[in-house]
Amino acid sequence: MQTQQTDQLPIKDCRFCSQVSKANGEDPIGTAGTCDHWLIMEIPQPWPQDIFEKNPTIKAFIDFFEEVIVKHRINIRPMLIAPDGEYSHPGFTRLLYYYRPAKLFSQFEKQEFVLPEEQAITLVTAILKQLIQQPNNLSEFQQYQQQTSQIRELMVCTHAQVDLACGRFGTPLYRRLRKEYAPAANGNLRVWQTTHFGGHEFAPTLVDLPQGCLWGHLEPETLDLLVNRNGSVADLHKFYRGWRGLTKFEQIAEREIWTQLGWTWLDYLKAGKVLAIEQIAEGQEADWAEVRIDFSAPDGSVSGAYEARVEVSGEVMSTVGSGKEMELKAVKQYRVSRLVKVE
Repeated sequence: MQTQQTDQLPIKDCRFCSQVSKANGEDPIGTAGTCDHWLIMEIPQPWPQDIFEKNPTIKAFIDFFEEVIVKHRINIRPMLIAPDGEYSHPGFTRLLYYYRPAKLFSQFEKQEFVLPEEQAITLVTAILKQLIQQPNNLSEFQQYQQQTSQIRELMVCTHAQVDLACGRFGTPLYRRLRKEYAPAANGNLRVWQTTHFGGHEFAPTLVDLPQGCLWGHLEPETLDLLVNRNGSVADLHKFYRGWRGLTKFEQIAEREIWTQLGWTWLDYLKAGKVLAIEQIAEGQEADWAEVRIDFSAPDGSVSGAYEARVEVSGEVMSTVGSGKEMELKAVKQYRVSRLVKVE
């Protein structure tokens, strides 16, 4: 997609928030969000904007889901995927459950179930009860569990009812990945359409699982590098939203380490920690933070840590919603001003 320069793009004529974000040079790093668990379910389209309140299957457990998040403080993210003509089975529902396996990790562990539609609510309830250590019948669903840990899942937001940009830019990206890249992967890659997972101003935006990396402002020419990892990571630097195993400032530092070390860094076990951060009023964004990223090679042959200082480097004007009228806001941009490897 060719992006017009800001001076050629009258805001009143621009319908898509992601075009404004990209034209104004908004850096997507640090916007991935953080989570410990993902619960991803097949639900047929169309998806209204308020599908989590309207869909009868979801309505049956949404109150319990919210209780697990709010009352028990479990960091779990829901997401829906559209059934696929090749992957899916009529009368059955697929449920993907990803979870953080340890303090230091490189990718989320996965449990996948394909089960009769009428049992989906019971399975979700069992998973949620297990998370809060309540008695559950999760073991009864072992017969529906799939052995798919080797499959990489690329999930592209096409949820136009939440924001038009995701439909306009996410849909063609999804179609290209699904048509060209999934068939070439010999069953080791599946591509899905998803509901909104945050950041439509970065459309087209994508989740790469089980790694848990998020990408935004993607362009067709980036796909070979993103899927096959056969070139310089520097060429993906500006498209990286971050890794969901870390928090915002940790994600910003982690990108710099990845840029220096290359693709092998993604396989390293990692954990982040904020050492210090500017004290601010609620609702504001800090101007700086000191963070530490501990790491270890998968075989334990290499380990250590990086410490970094992340500082605000300026602001750009952006917007978070597409439409004929847009409200622009200043968004802080950050840089890593210091990065050192420590023992």
